[in-house]
Amino acid sequence: MPGWRWLILTALIVYLITNLVLSFFNEGDEPTISYTEFSKQVANGNVSKIYSKGDAIQGQLKAKQPAPDGDKGDYTKFVTQRPAFADDDLWADLTKQNVNVTASPVVEQRSFLANLLLSLAPILLLVLLWVIIARRMSAGMGGMGGLGGLGRKAPPKPVELEEGAKRTTFEDVAGIDEVEGELNDVVDFLKNPQEYRKLGARMPGGVLLSGPPGTGKTLLARAVAGEAGVPFFSASASEFIEMIVGVGASRVRELFAEARKVAPAIIFIDEIDTIGRVRGGGAAMGGHDEREQTLNQILTEMDGFSGSEGVVVLAATNRADVLDPALTRPGRFDRTVVVSPPDRGGREAILRIHTRDIPLAESVDLAQVARTTPGMTGAELANLANEAALLAVKRRQDQVTQSDLSDALEKVQLGAERSLVMPLEERRRTAYHESGHALLGMLQPGADPVRKITIVPRGRALGVTLSTPDADRYAYTEEYLRGRIIGALGGMAAEHVVYDVITTGAENDLEQVTNIVRGMVGRWGMSDRIGKLTAIPSDGGGPYGLSAAPATLDAVDHEMRRIVDECYVEACRLLRENRTKLDALAEALLAAETLDEPAAYAAAGIPRLTKAHGTD
Repeated sequence: MPGWRWLILTALIVYLITNLVLSFFNEGDEPTISYTEFSKQVANGNVSKIYSKGDAIQGQLKAKQPAPDGDKGDYTKFVTQRPAFADDDLWADLTKQNVNVTASPVVEQRSFLANLLLSLAPILLLVLLWVIIARRMSAGMGGMGGLGGLGRKAPPKPVELEEGAKRTTFEDVAGIDEVEGELNDVVDFLKNPQEYRKLGARMPGGVLLSGPPGTGKTLLARAVAGEAGVPFFSASASEFIEMIVGVGASRVRELFAEARKVAPAIIFIDEIDTIGRVRGGGAAMGGHDEREQTLNQILTEMDGFSGSEGVVVLAATNRADVLDPALTRPGRFDRTVVVSPPDRGGREAILRIHTRDIPLAESVDLAQVARTTPGMTGAELANLANEAALLAVKRRQDQVTQSDLSDALEKVQLGAERSLVMPLEERRRTAYHESGHALLGMLQPGADPVRKITIVPRGRALGVTLSTPDADRYAYTEEYLRGRIIGALGGMAAEHVVYDVITTGAENDLEQVTNIVRGMVGRWGMSDRIGKLTAIPSDGGGPYGLSAAPATLDAVDHEMRRIVDECYVEACRLLRENRTKLDALAEALLAAETLDEPAAYAAAGIPRLTKAHGTD
């Protein structure tokens, strides 16, 4: 059973057992009857013997009588109290009825020790229950040397491959050749440590893999272990954190101790920012909580061994900026490898790796897929290949075609299609909304080409316009960003120009506009009034950040509104001047529901610009 259910059931059993034991011992407690009832039983000759001490009388009946005061059951032994004012001839009545007056008590009372044990029984049972629960909990914990040895987990072991399984190598990694070059040093050191010792070279104690999620940091760590052919210890940083202080530090000691026994070896710690955050940030109630103890132990272990011991620590994180400086200083994680999303050639190589086991049709062009997937990480490309294979299975095909890959890309980027029936007028307004986005993207010099337009509901959107660049971009000009804002406002502008109304369909567009213009004004120095400074931190720090004075934030807000207003006026102007193209594109979209790149440009009557015309 789960822990809490087992605990509740055990507590209920203890409660029932305690009540059963107490009721068994309470069977000796005899009822107290009134003196009137006692006199009645004496007169009826139903009393066999009595014992008296002062005015207290204990006795036993010859025949059972119903319990007094409505109590359940019958009684033979009883206790009563003779009133001090009673003026009766009790002795004569007892002698007349041949009642035996004994010298020892008729009702045996429990001793002081028995009463003490009965009162302590529930407490003892609860203590026993706590000990049992503590043992069960400690069985799942790691080293507990400072906790009385309540239980220990088996020592860490290297990650074992199943029989016949293939080790991960650099052949399974693509798109990040420069990172492979950095890690090749680690592999070469683990294979040939003597060559480095001859020249007095020391291998970095740790290598920190930093980058966005899905870029292949964990895969790289496994590839290093596979290439070097050494034991590979893998752990998540969250595994070290426990409720009991000291457990995480003990597990760290044990992990490093086991790795040294089989050196050369690799220790990989995933999501190290869980425990590696800057200390003293005020997050803990005390100054030395479990997370900080675990971090301190990692710092000590990494600083305690040299390169000659042959143990290399790899760690992965998405937030290298929040790590403690003591963790990234030379001697610990003294080499930081940034794992970025792949470029176009890298994406094509990644797609070839993830489609090795997928039968592809001869017409499939992975280079074309790579061109239309800028910014996608290795994990997203792997998901794209898998979605295409799933579509091929649903369509009863033997091979994955270019159409499957295209449809899978649409599903990943735009969302799954929804079977939503919209009124004709709403479909027409949606068509104008998407046509406004697309037309402004076609008219803006240097804008990303329009790849597809659809008014088929996908995900949360009623329609989608997909625009992606021909090549990867690494820096953006102010003109390009203004074009992005104008294109994002195109849907709202088209509704305003055609229907003179504004609907809720522009919610996501306005979120994109806000993010772009906030970066332009507050982070990238694209406003003369704000100047060349960063007024808004990159991590947000609230809606507008807290790194600038209120007057500066007011100026940022004013400049953001100015730029957006200028872009909206420009969007409306362009749509009014090209109203016939907007109408033609909307009508074509209503008729076909989905337009790909050539059809969209043909419907608008605009030639597809090439790089020579300044698209890139």
